Parts: sequence; C-alpha cells; structure tokens
Amino acid sequence: MNFSCLSRTAAGAAFTVAAVLAAGPSSADMGHGSSKGVGHAGEAAKATRTVEIVMHDNFYEPEKVDVKAGETVRFTVRNNGELVHEFNIGTADMHRGHQKEMMMMVEHGVLEPDRINHEAAKAMQADMGHGMHNDPNSVLLEPGKSGEVVWTFPEDAVLEFACNVPGHYEAGMQGQIMIKH
Repeated sequence: MNFSCLSRTAAGAAFTVAAVLAAGPSSADMGHGSSKGVGHAGEAAKATRTVEIVMHDNFYEPEKVDVKAGETVRFTVRNNGELVHEFNIGTADMHRGHQKEMMMMVEHGVLEPDRINHEAAKAMQADMGHGMHNDPNSVLLEPGKSGEVVWTFPEDAVLEFACNVPGHYEAGMQGQIMIKH
C-alpha cells in the first residue's frame, strides 16, 4: 500500500468523522442487523434470480438494481478494488448509523485499507459486543474476495446499497435499489 493511498484513506476517514458528528442522532437504527422496513434475509432456494455486483475502488457495477416488491434476490458480490469494500442494503439513515460502527472498526484496528484484521475483530467483539460484521444485509470483502447476500425486498421502501467504510460513501460508493410493483 503506498503512502498516497493511505493519505486518501486517512482524509476520507477524517471527512467521515466530521460528517457523522454534523449529522447528529437519527431515528433510524444505529446498529448492525436491524432490517425493519427494508426487507429481510432471504432463503437462497427461494431466490428468483442472481444479480452480480462488482465493487471497484469507490463505485459499483451496476450502479442501479431494479427489484420487484417482495422479490428474493441473490447478490453475488466481488471486490475488484485494491481496498476493503462493503455491499450493504439499507436506507440512507441506516447507512449513516452504520458508518459510525465502521469508523469504530477502523479505530480498533479491525479495518485496514486493504485487509480485515480478524484478530482485532474478535477482540472488539469480546470487548464491545460487535466487531465481526456478520449481518445478513451486508458483506465486507478484502480485495480479490467474493461473497453473497440473499435478500427479500419489502413492498415499498426507498433503498440503496452502499459501502460504509470511512470515506467511501462520501466518495460516491453507493447505488440505487428501485422497487417495482
């Protein structure tokens, strides 16, 4: 990892802290795992289709996904970037809350620019009750890795998918989920 990449990551992290502090509290769930109003974990056997998501450094391909109300979709997610990235389904408020937790993961050494420190994640889990990043609406991937999210969408919601690694959302790493009736 070169110095300029680390500098950009540090600048992005500082920007995220400022944005989070300016945003203040939200009525949305501030933690991992809650999916109230945004759907729920789906069963792979009930998925009607598979959508491939490719993560690059600070953008997704595709940037928009259309789903049907009530549809269960399997997302296969691949990180083609040089940095750790996340694919997370939620509302803008949920992402703002989750960004605080992701910042804590950076502060506790769990998230490094290009890797996930699993030992630090275990320590954070033991100390604080979270740190493992294992929610059904999200996958956090190191460069070159792949994962999967199976999700059943609600009848109506304003949703997006986003990377909540500090600085990435603000840099434009987000996409739209359009629910069709």
